[in-house]
Amino acid sequence: MGDVQHDEPAVTLDAFLDTQTNATAVRLEAGDDARALLPYLDRIALVEVSFPSFRDGRGYSAARILREAGYGGELRAQGDVLVDQMPLMKRCGFDSFAPESEIDPATLEASLTRYDNVYQKAADGGVPIWKLRHG
Repeated sequence: MGDVQHDEPAVTLDAFLDTQTNATAVRLEAGDDARALLPYLDRIALVEVSFPSFRDGRGYSAARILREAGYGGELRAQGDVLVDQMPLMKRCGFDSFAPESEIDPATLEASLTRYDNVYQKAADGGVPIWKLRHG
């Protein structure tokens, strides 16, 4: 469900930092600190961020931290990802999704294209509507 797909299995953050430093795919669990990856961003092709529950928003922060630090690889939201959350996830920097439940492609497209403008700055670089109106 994204433009880019990296197929290598992701290793845990602890495994990456301890023994598998040559891995190019890392999985962040909800309690992991994304800042631990900052020195390695240039060699990681995929960061998979776990959403154990749609109520757990820590993955949004992880995505924004990574994107604002310059991470340009695939950033995948995985787990309890709901279609109405995907536009916000994209704004935080996610570019692919691996939801537990299947999502109808037409519903996803409608969700992602529903609004032309945004109201606040985010990792996606979208210019807020107030800035467009008032400079």
